[in-house]
This record gives sequence, structure tokens and C-alpha cells, in this order.
Amino acid sequence: MIEVQGVTFFYPGTREPALENISLTIRPGEFLAITGPNGSGKSTLARLLNGLLRPGKGRVLVDGLDTADAASLVEIRRRVGMVFQDPDNQLVAATVEDDVAFGPENLGLPPAAVRQRVAAALEAVELADLKTRPPHRLSGGQKQRLALAGVLAMEPVYLVLDEATAMLDPVGREEVLKKVLALRREKGLAVILITHFMEEAALAERMLVLNEGRIILSGPPADVLQQEEGLAKAGLKAPAIVALGKSLRQAGVKLPASIVTVEEMARALWKLASGK
Repeated sequence: MIEVQGVTFFYPGTREPALENISLTIRPGEFLAITGPNGSGKSTLARLLNGLLRPGKGRVLVDGLDTADAASLVEIRRRVGMVFQDPDNQLVAATVEDDVAFGPENLGLPPAAVRQRVAAALEAVELADLKTRPPHRLSGGQKQRLALAGVLAMEPVYLVLDEATAMLDPVGREEVLKKVLALRREKGLAVILITHFMEEAALAERMLVLNEGRIILSGPPADVLQQEEGLAKAGLKAPAIVALGKSLRQAGVKLPASIVTVEEMARALWKLASGK
């Protein structure tokens, strides 16, 4: 469990906090989306979760380990893996397989264990056939999957995606997110998705909306995305499918208010049309 307890964080030289009095709990296996406008504190919160940043006030605990304890940081960062917006910042080696091996080798694992982890991680992200290719010859989506493989080879318990799909086209975004959610089902990973794409946030079990360093909305996406006034305060809009559902209900179509994705809308309309 990750526990964020009353955390406030200031960047050096600033008077206003990037985050103020943030408290939340992230359960093992959970899929949590954190969204908000630029400057709301999303990426700051992401970096606090694995000790890349330390709270000025409050505590962050990862399975009981305090990020303020320097001796615990290696284990914390193994448990809380991070994939960032620009995969090139995480790619460090001359070949795909060497890049994935970098983290496990730094853990001091024996060569046989490293090879096993590399093979499993590349298989998981469907890059095994490209293991000898230089990373710079991969597509944007492949690079992001390679960055993900490097994190998976560390065998994390929690996976933080900090705007990890922001630089990809819609096909690449769908490719990476689909793979992450499949891995969550297979391995029981908790996924913390930091995103400004509301359609992505709608897929989560729980959703937080940050604005000016504070949590202003929290709950299941079906509840959060109905709160138009709160979203507007943060300069956000619900996905178009939520607005469509509202319009159809106002027109007398009997649709549940919980619809937040295209797939849910398609199933609901099919059910109505078929009379089932």
C-alpha cells in the first residue's frame, strides 16, 4: 500500500506549494487515474510516490517504507516503477535487450536471473523479436514499450505512468495503455496513470482531479465525470461520450449515468436495441 499522509511540497525558490496537504491511499492492484490541468501538481505527486522528490511536510510510505529514509530508497524505487513522458530519457544502452538488463544488473542479480527477467519483460511488451535492435531505430510506441519493459524487469508492485502516452499518436497511446492494462491483469500490478487525456482517465477504477496543488474531486470515474462544475473549475471537460449519454437521457433514452467509455455506450445501446 502507498500512503500519502498530509504532504505539502515546495520547489526551491517558490512561495506557492506545488502540492498542499495531499492525503491518499493507493491499494495493491488498484487502477488509479490522476488528472488535472498543467501545473496542477500531477507530475510532482508522481515523483513523490517513489522518492524522486521528498515531502517538505508529511510522509509518503510505500509498503511501510518511508521515502524520507535514504536507506529505503533503492527498495522503494524497485517497488514503484515509473515510465515518463519521453522514453528517450529512460533508454541508456546500445540494444533493446541491454537496455532492459540495465536495472536488474544494478540490483546485483546473477547473470542467469538478469537474462530471465529481460526475456520475460520483452515477451510481456511484445519486443522479443527486436532484442538486438538499437533503441533509436524503434517507433515512438515501441520506445515507450521498451521503457515499460525496463521497469517491468525490476518486478515492481506499483507502476506509475507519468504522462507516458502524451507524446504518442492515438494508435500509439492505445497500444501502450492496452499493454499496461493487460499486464495489470496478468501480474496484479497497481497502475497509477497520470494523464490529461480524460478518455484514458475514464478507464480507471478511481479518479483524482488535482487543481492548484489540491485534490478537488475523487471517486469512481462515473461519479467524477458527472461533476461538470468541478471539472470546469480545473479547466477540464468530461469525454464526449459522457456528454452524449447526458443528451440521450434528456431525450428520453434510458441509459445508465455510469457510462463513461465508447465500449460501455455501444453495449448499452445494443442492449436497448435488442430488447435484452
